[in-house]
Amino acid sequence: MTDSLLRQDLANRDLTTELFDLESRRGRAEVHAKEPGVAAGLAEAAWLYGRYDVAVTLHKNDGDDVNPGDPLLSIEGDGGHVLALERLSLNLLQRMSGIATMVRRMQAEVRAISSSVCVVATRKTPWGLLDKRAVHLGGGGTHRLGLGDAILLKNNHLALLGSREEDSARVAIERAWESRQLCAFIEIEVRTSEGALAAARTFRRLRVSRGELYPCLLMLDNWPPETIARLTLALREERLWDHVLLEASGRISELNLRDYAEAGVDAISMGALTHSCRALDVSQKLILEEGTKNVDRTGIVRNAVRSSAN
Repeated sequence: MTDSLLRQDLANRDLTTELFDLESRRGRAEVHAKEPGVAAGLAEAAWLYGRYDVAVTLHKNDGDDVNPGDPLLSIEGDGGHVLALERLSLNLLQRMSGIATMVRRMQAEVRAISSSVCVVATRKTPWGLLDKRAVHLGGGGTHRLGLGDAILLKNNHLALLGSREEDSARVAIERAWESRQLCAFIEIEVRTSEGALAAARTFRRLRVSRGELYPCLLMLDNWPPETIARLTLALREERLWDHVLLEASGRISELNLRDYAEAGVDAISMGALTHSCRALDVSQKLILEEGTKNVDRTGIVRNAVRSSAN
């Protein structure tokens, strides 16, 4: 991911740095937070600079709280590399810190209601595993990192197995159960309370018959909180509650997050954590050596442009 972004940014060269022969000069800079949040992407930024022999000193660790003016990291190395890598490094820090900050705020919101509820990310991740890592650093759950991590039976899978949700859910779960050792959990999307109860009964039967505490989840996509609350009561009445975990998803935002936490779910997945996050404001400033004076560069720029034109 970082290699691809760097290729796009440099396009094989940094014309400004070359024009002023800045590669031969030593560069020192410091990156600061400009607003409160959660630091994330520091390990990735340090890795990026290290590839180009730029020395990095971390002043914060990933996952730390930061305040305006706090130094995040210092760098020193070839002036050309310090400048050429600036934008990509800041993009990493801004995006990942923005995600981590939002996740921590959302997690605190739901934990005020229940200590067992976890905000988790979806696979709507423009920056792939970097986004997932940022969610983790903010204290949220990553859910699946890829399609090979777990069996997740969505409505499109079930549509090919039967017309009635209760029947297709039972068939799908039984088939998935035979491959449970290949994955971390089995989850099934259900559209109705009848389908949810049928799936929960199947999970209970398989868990009890095999004597396994294997994680089994029901995905409640676009379910209103009040409908979920009624389902949790039905699951408890049938003594199915202890055999399944509930995940709410779809159209969940900061405005209705508490309603879903109060409904009794175990996980709340939010695509907004990664597809609609706001970047944290951070900046990089060069550190001038003592005795360095500001000079009028107008003549230098004009001469450089004229030379390149000739």
